[in-house]
Amino acid sequence: MNIDQFFKGFNISAHGMSAQRKRMNAIASNIANAETTRTEEGGPYSRKVVLMQEKPEAGFSGILRTESYQLSTTDRGHIGMNAVGVTGAEGGSATGVSAEESVDTTPFKMVYDPGHPDADENGYVKMPNVNVVNEMVDMISATRSYEANVTAINAAKNMAKDSLEI
Repeated sequence: MNIDQFFKGFNISAHGMSAQRKRMNAIASNIANAETTRTEEGGPYSRKVVLMQEKPEAGFSGILRTESYQLSTTDRGHIGMNAVGVTGAEGGSATGVSAEESVDTTPFKMVYDPGHPDADENGYVKMPNVNVVNEMVDMISATRSYEANVTAINAAKNMAKDSLEI
C-alpha cells in the first residue's frame, strides 16, 4: 500500500470533519437566533443551511448514478473498493467534501402578537424560519458524522502505525 493512500484517507476525513464543523456552526447560529425578529438587515433571522458536495474526482456519485441508476459492482456483485474507499464508475475516488453555507428561503412564520415591538399594522410578527427540534436532530446527526470521521482518521492512523511494525 502506498503511503499517499494513507494521507488521502486522512485528507478525506479531515474534509468531512471541517464540513461537519461548518454545519455545527450554522446549527448553533440557528438555535441561538430562533426567536430573533430583527437583524442588522432589518428583517427576522433567516435559517442557515450548509450544502455539502463531493470534491470533484469521479468518486462516490459514480457508483450510485450509472446510466441504469444501479449500484456499480464487481463481477461477483460486490461494491468496488480501492485502498481508501469506494471506487467510482470512472475508476476515480472521492477526495473529500466541500461545504458552503447558504440561506434557507423557507417563508417566515407569521405569529399574532400585537404587543411585540416588531409587529406589523395587523399585529403579526415575522418569526424566523427555524424549527428548534429539527435543528437539534441535525445537531445530533452532525455530531455523529464528525465522530465517524474521527474514527476513520484513527483507523487510518492505526493502520499506518501497524504497517511500520511489519
